[in-house]
Amino acid sequence: MIPRYSRPAMAAIWTEEAKLARWLEVELAVCRAWAARGVIPAEDLVAIEERAGFSVERTQELEKTTNHDVVAFLTDVNERIGPASRWIHYGMTSSDVLDTGLALAIARAGDLLLAEQAALTRTLRDLALQHQDTLCVGRTHGIHAEPTTFGLKLAGHAFESRRNEERLADALRGAAVGKLSGAVGTYAMLDPEIEAHVLGELGIAGEPVATQVVARDRHAQLVAAMAVAASSLDRLATELRHLQRTELREAEEAFTAGQKGSSAMPHKRNPITAERISGIARVVRGHAVAALEDVALWHERDISHSSVERIILPDAFVALDYMLARTRSLMEGLVVRPDRMLAVLESSHGLVYSQRVLLGLVERGLTREEAYALVQRNAMRAWDEGRPLGELLAADADVAARLPADELRALLDPSWYTRYVPQVMERVKAL
Repeated sequence: MIPRYSRPAMAAIWTEEAKLARWLEVELAVCRAWAARGVIPAEDLVAIEERAGFSVERTQELEKTTNHDVVAFLTDVNERIGPASRWIHYGMTSSDVLDTGLALAIARAGDLLLAEQAALTRTLRDLALQHQDTLCVGRTHGIHAEPTTFGLKLAGHAFESRRNEERLADALRGAAVGKLSGAVGTYAMLDPEIEAHVLGELGIAGEPVATQVVARDRHAQLVAAMAVAASSLDRLATELRHLQRTELREAEEAFTAGQKGSSAMPHKRNPITAERISGIARVVRGHAVAALEDVALWHERDISHSSVERIILPDAFVALDYMLARTRSLMEGLVVRPDRMLAVLESSHGLVYSQRVLLGLVERGLTREEAYALVQRNAMRAWDEGRPLGELLAADADVAARLPADELRALLDPSWYTRYVPQVMERVKAL
């Protein structure tokens, strides 16, 4: 991910320096396990731990010759250690260090993601409770449907954010898995007890049955969960982009001092953060397709997944981390306009109350088809003539014969539609 959409803590996990440091962490843990077994002499382990190191530049220089990044790294490390370096990588294959190192990266990056997702859930929860009584119009197909509250809108997003916490946590547990079982997973050169010792020290789980690699369905599930989380942010951002349209202005992004909305039009206050979130979500969703393509490898392993993962895994983590932080910032600074919400609700001339009038007529003896026809013919006039639905219904003799004026007015009360919102909000409080 380009620096523009990267945050330092997450980006630092995916640098070349950090990757090689994890490789060395794995190699040294294996050496300690062999030393505990009595295979590596104590004096050699001391030399290894005192002298082990690397430089990105030297490893990359060596790779120009070796055309193999792990071999280049090992050569760099061995140059620094001296004779005791013969024990480095003892019994291991490249994917042992690659996949176990990757598992460490996933676990550490995952902690950052989960913290941000949880913080967003809290922000959405608090806003939902704050606006549980803020009346607004609900829309289906982009058309006014029935009254709701802005808090109820946000409550759905809060619960979706919690589900993303759960999905990500589950997928991260599944993908933060290492292996030290050798070239085809048989433990021929390095036995299961060594693997258990090392992975226990590193704090990650092991692949119960590996080939040369950890199975890539794990990583596909993770990137898919990240794509779902990104799409949830996209859904929220899309809602806010619609609400900020000039003819609505029900809610809008904060516009800071000195900010400019357009190089040409000084009046512009555009939903740029929400649009950025929607745009980056497309990238993360694309990575999910690539991760699925990585599942099917030849036999015990080929290398077709490697080049893909070097791009999509750092990119997806960094992108989603950025999106979560920006979404939370957007929500914390969101300008909510209850007066505009009420004005927009009323702008459709009371059409939002049509279903309740329909049911009121049914309750007073009309068939559903008869009631529907009466309400629809008045609703169409309200659309076309810009007149209040209640006024038209009151003047319709067929309606008035069934619904006295006071009963009709009662059917046009928006509070009836939101009477159960407090009950729903009790669920929100539990978040």
